[in-house]
Amino acid sequence: MKLLDKYILSKFLKTYVFVVGILVVVIMVIDFTEKNEKYIKNAVPAEAIVQYYLAFAPWIANLISPITVFITTVLVTSGMAVKTEIVAILSAGVSFRRMLVPYLIGACMIAAVSFYVNGWLIPNSNKYRIGFEIEYLKKPFYFNERDIHFKVADNDYIYIQRYNNRTESAYRVTLERIVNNKLEAKLFAKKMTWDDSLNNWKFKDWELREIKNFREVITRGEEIDSVFNLSPDDFDTKYQLNATMNMDELEEYIDLLKSRGSSEVGLYEIEKYIRYMLPFTAIILTLMGVSVSAEKSTRGGAGFKIALGFVIAFVFILLFVLVKAIAEAGSMHPILAIWIPNIVGLAAALVMYRFVPK
Repeated sequence: MKLLDKYILSKFLKTYVFVVGILVVVIMVIDFTEKNEKYIKNAVPAEAIVQYYLAFAPWIANLISPITVFITTVLVTSGMAVKTEIVAILSAGVSFRRMLVPYLIGACMIAAVSFYVNGWLIPNSNKYRIGFEIEYLKKPFYFNERDIHFKVADNDYIYIQRYNNRTESAYRVTLERIVNNKLEAKLFAKKMTWDDSLNNWKFKDWELREIKNFREVITRGEEIDSVFNLSPDDFDTKYQLNATMNMDELEEYIDLLKSRGSSEVGLYEIEKYIRYMLPFTAIILTLMGVSVSAEKSTRGGAGFKIALGFVIAFVFILLFVLVKAIAEAGSMHPILAIWIPNIVGLAAALVMYRFVPK
């Protein structure tokens, strides 16, 4: 690596760490100010608050990482342009494309770290962060859906009229076994409760109808135990559940939802696609940032370029939020929707790069 590469890369990474640090501190102060009343009202222990913000800091740092990469690029490049360092570099025979190399190396380093951290480390800290918010900041959760259907095994399907997550009890339950499109057995129960000691369900006031040799056999009883792929966790709050799963857990949960035929599988697939997409965003925004701020401006100076950078970053965030909502609504294939901001951003970056004076 040449001296110029080391100079730009060092400046780029140091500025990135500084920008991330400043923004995280500002966001944490604002967040604490907004939530302080709830902390006091709910008598939240000081140690729990400190631990919450220790988990909050890496999550917010990674969340804003692509945009902070862009802001960093604008700050570094516009500063070099104001000091005519870029003019000196180009005059020395270094091409503009060659000058981009240390920027892209830095962006790739940040993208790789961000992908690993977001895929495996942050979900673990999110378990505490989100648990804290559910316990102290959110209203008590009540499961209020009705007429619920689950696929609990290869051939078993359960229907629940309503469920009470406070008592871990289900009412008007039907469990069916269907093999080759033929009903083999059907279990009715007025109530189904969870037994913590045995980790299974108990059917109460039940009636079992079985089809055997073209005959229907009916059995009744007051209580019977049953084990299948369903637990009270499936009826618990799903508040930011996807953020608490690492990539391996996310893949397993998606497979589970698919096996049950759940309509929520798209939300978790979107989360997976976003985690793969964001690292590329950092690289695209780096190219865009250099192209925006490389030319020395006689009007406005670095301040204008920094303001322009914030505008572009805001537009990118707005586009990302929009296509994410479209993907979640099922109006567009999630992979295509999630990658639209990167596709548009790359096209814009290439156009900007094309017209930068070299």
